[in-house]
Amino acid sequence: MGKNGYHGYKDLIVYKKAFELSIDIFKVTINFPKEERYSLTDQIRRSSRSIGANIAEAWAKRIYVKSFIAKLIDSMSESLETTHWLDESLALKYINNEKHKNLDTTNIEIQKMLNSMIKNPEKFCYKKTT
Repeated sequence: MGKNGYHGYKDLIVYKKAFELSIDIFKVTINFPKEERYSLTDQIRRSSRSIGANIAEAWAKRIYVKSFIAKLIDSMSESLETTHWLDESLALKYINNEKHKNLDTTNIEIQKMLNSMIKNPEKFCYKKTT
């Protein structure tokens, strides 16, 4: 078992939520109009998938606090982009209010966890040895 009881990034609640969000968004976007296939559908799938991918990359960079934080900020950026695409999907009536609220709530939870990790990287990063 690793530092603070984590075996790896897959043990992080934030990663699990990000993975779940990307799968849920993929399933929802299957029903988006075909004319959105190469625009909104691709954009929201890409940004939602990048949230978890950047968390995984951050985990590999835990020895370098600044690199760890930078990848988490990338993850936050992708999460915020996903917020935009969710709002646009709602405005275009591709998803209903309930689906939007469920996906957005999960995304906000992810953002809060990422923010906490960014502000407290020492809980996850290696300490330098002298």
